[in-house]
Amino acid sequence: MPYLFTSESVSEGHPDKVADQISDAILDEFLTEDPESKVACETLVTTGLVMLAGEIKSGAYVDVQAVARKVIERIGYTRSEYMFDANSCAVISALHEQSPDINQGVERSKPEEQGAGDQGMMFGYATNETDNYMPLALSLSHLLLQELAAIRKEGKKMKYLRPDAKSQVTIEYSDKHKPVRIDTIVLSTQHDDFPGALEKIESDIKTVLLPRVKKLLSRRMQRLFTADIKFHVNPTGKFVIGGPHGDSGLTGRKIIVDTYGGKGAHGGGAFSGKDASKVDRSAAYATRYLAKNLVAAGVADQALVQVAYAIGVAEPVGLYVTTYGTTKVNGDDGKKLSDGEIARRLKKLFDLRPYNIVNHFGLKNPIFSGTAAYGHMGRNPGIREINGKKYETFTWEKLDLVDKIREAFDLQ
Repeated sequence: MPYLFTSESVSEGHPDKVADQISDAILDEFLTEDPESKVACETLVTTGLVMLAGEIKSGAYVDVQAVARKVIERIGYTRSEYMFDANSCAVISALHEQSPDINQGVERSKPEEQGAGDQGMMFGYATNETDNYMPLALSLSHLLLQELAAIRKEGKKMKYLRPDAKSQVTIEYSDKHKPVRIDTIVLSTQHDDFPGALEKIESDIKTVLLPRVKKLLSRRMQRLFTADIKFHVNPTGKFVIGGPHGDSGLTGRKIIVDTYGGKGAHGGGAFSGKDASKVDRSAAYATRYLAKNLVAAGVADQALVQVAYAIGVAEPVGLYVTTYGTTKVNGDDGKKLSDGEIARRLKKLFDLRPYNIVNHFGLKNPIFSGTAAYGHMGRNPGIREINGKKYETFTWEKLDLVDKIREAFDLQ
């Protein structure tokens, strides 16, 4: 029987995302000067205030106040009427040294024996319902807000836009779990106060934003935009007060937006502000990489990969795979390959010790600022240049394990 599934996203101006972006920008600054930096930076933002807390071990010096202000300015909080702007907000730092008890479990005489920075389980998910192997509802939610931010920064249309915004997309699926159409789009955007604002914004969403979004999609995705989509635009009627003045923001409070929009699973650990010795972050990237390559190789239509660690121990305590019954590969007995067997073969193809994960994806490089808004997964790998040096970004989204997986699963 057909069913509905919903995911949401938030813009770079959402208070929680402001906090995430500040935390990751500080992390990148430390890594730029000292790739061995150990960073766990938490940020709180509210009316006229940024509060930094956490633990850092580094040979670098970073002007964290300047970094925070630069992020806030880039996002677009540059007017005093927002009650939170880059030039006038207070920035207070309570950052201190990393606990030596944690450090002794992470750093070892043999680098490859580097222990996990914490216990816990991490999940990676992929599905072939979109070209980037991400859940459709989340991909569309992200894209709506990315284009809305682009329109705001271009300053040619929808000039009333302010930085804070949220989106939500509901997809109707068939009983075979295939997307049929978009049922509902919810979009709330902060705006200047002017007469007739609600009607103007609703009209511009349909005539300015949606055509831009559709142009970026493949034909199979464009077909989902039917005439009977239900829209809820600024459903409270007014959204003038927003950003950190409207709600306080905290690092790590949008972990479902950061990952798969409620599809698959989540281990509970946040990403932003953490260096890659924290497996909450690095192992979540590694499991996304494995799930995406499994699906891209044709092993299954969708896959969820879980890995788990003990603090200070290099080898994972467990690896789990489920394909939700969508496995396409047969074993020697002619029956569909079990998820347990898929996990066993996958374990031989990729070393999930923290040291290897960090090296394989280049996670000592300052590449994290770009992850802190519009999702850590499903993004296109690229290049970031800092001080003349070039760094690969979103390396965990590469499909360079596909050939090995096909060979291991006899899919040549």
